[in-house]
Amino acid sequence: MRLTCTGTLAGVIDLRLLRADPERVRASQRIRGEDPALVDDLLAADERRRSAVSAADALRAEQKTISKQVPKASGEQREELLRRAKGLADDVRAAEATLAAADQAVHTAHRAIPNVVADGVPAGGEDDAVVLERVGTVPDYPEPVRDHVEMGELLRAIDIERGAKVSGARFYFLTGVGAQLELALVNLAMAKATEHGLTQMVVPALVKPEAMEGTGFLGAHAAEVYRVDADDLYLVGTSEVALAAYHTDEILDLSAGPKRYAGFSPCFRREAGSYGKDTRGVFRVHWFDKVEMFTFCRPEEAEAEHLRLLGWEKEFLAALELPFQVVDIAAGDLGSSAARKYDCEAWFPSQRRYRELTSTSNCTTFQARRLNVRYRDENGKPQVAATLNGTLCAVTRTIACLLEAHQRPDGAVRVPAALRPWLGGREVLEPAG
Repeated sequence: MRLTCTGTLAGVIDLRLLRADPERVRASQRIRGEDPALVDDLLAADERRRSAVSAADALRAEQKTISKQVPKASGEQREELLRRAKGLADDVRAAEATLAAADQAVHTAHRAIPNVVADGVPAGGEDDAVVLERVGTVPDYPEPVRDHVEMGELLRAIDIERGAKVSGARFYFLTGVGAQLELALVNLAMAKATEHGLTQMVVPALVKPEAMEGTGFLGAHAAEVYRVDADDLYLVGTSEVALAAYHTDEILDLSAGPKRYAGFSPCFRREAGSYGKDTRGVFRVHWFDKVEMFTFCRPEEAEAEHLRLLGWEKEFLAALELPFQVVDIAAGDLGSSAARKYDCEAWFPSQRRYRELTSTSNCTTFQARRLNVRYRDENGKPQVAATLNGTLCAVTRTIACLLEAHQRPDGAVRVPAALRPWLGGREVLEPAG
């Protein structure tokens, strides 16, 4: 089985917005650092397609009219109608070919434009995120501060050397208490999700191209994705993909409110382009497990739902007693599907900085339009739903942070109160003898 990556950008913006307010889409392109001329390319392609539709419809209508007249005609009139019908058949075929080409041009131009950035998103790139708040107090750690690799070795919780021997760089084994920590974190995350009314899901880690394309993961970041060539399937980098595609081609009943899920799956990322970044430990790896929240809602509910998901992420990190900050991600660092994204970054004492543990994105109708996920409005008319996602627990990063943030000078690790029931009541993880 050979793993590769491939694909084209997916997900689509609302063409009605483009036609009504193209300057808003151009402004979104500029703040993302993308080419605003792509908006004009799409407008032109859309206009050519609409003209092609009108021309083809007019020819079909004329063809239909003549076909009704032929049975009633006779003699030279019938012969003339038959000649016209034959000529129209050729014209219709040519018009349909033109329309097909125009459709393909719109398809290509449409997928070149990422989601429209929400109002208020900071400008800039990776280094321009805006800190919205800080939660918790960063304690004073006695020197020397151990990083999570050293702590993992003391506890015999992480085996990176054998992970590399078996699978290569950026792989690992969680052993003993490390494996117990994973299960404890997943159980705590799922319990919290259930408290908030999310439906627990264990989702496929392999998906069809349509699911990966529809969620926007085969665009600028396609190089991050593993593909299984023999089966034309992709390994997901997040259970967001399977959860988003769960209701493909369905009309949802959202009359009682949003549909919310919490999905667990292994996640796989090639980490292409990250050469030299976070090579030590399990912060940035090729495989990890994760609990991901996902929501389908009405578009007008999406902004409030985004803050709700963020609130649940903050609550989870607070339960783990981790100091963290919330940042508003800059437009140039947003994924193609996201209109806005908030990250929660926890304090890593060995690095003396905050690092991302969770994120939540409002994808508005961008994914659902491509996946054809709809709901019925108050008039019973189908409308495109909005989708949102939020990481509740990315396990390896969270373990790394816990080992560092709660370390003691003797090499032990204090267990946060919320996690103790899932670890047999233990208050401290002691170094292995």
